[in-house]
Amino acid sequence: MSKPAAAPEWDGAMVHIWLERRIIAARADQVTAERAGRGEQDDCDKAAAEEMICTLLKGKAATNAQGTLVDELKALLDRDDYIWRGVYDDRRFDRHTRTYIRKLMKMAKTNTGFGNTTHYQ
Repeated sequence: MSKPAAAPEWDGAMVHIWLERRIIAARADQVTAERAGRGEQDDCDKAAAEEMICTLLKGKAATNAQGTLVDELKALLDRDDYIWRGVYDDRRFDRHTRTYIRKLMKMAKTNTGFGNTTHYQ
């Protein structure tokens, strides 16, 4: 039997870089959705949710420790509502925001995905 691979060590600097790049990608996605017109408003709200969460996390020291980031994400998930600029449908935006927070919580708990800094994931 082979040993399971050890989980990579937490790299707060890489998480910070990942958040910065996701903000840039989310902004670009919003512009693309805006240009596409009314039919892409859901994509615009989805990208706005990603931008908001990454922006809220980027400035915090929570990215330096895995457990602290998970706790910060839990606190964000416990919020009653989310307010951000350029949102078309508040309920849809709220749903996308909560989904994105859950995705990041899973990534933080498993310490996977933060090395992928490409635009499309």
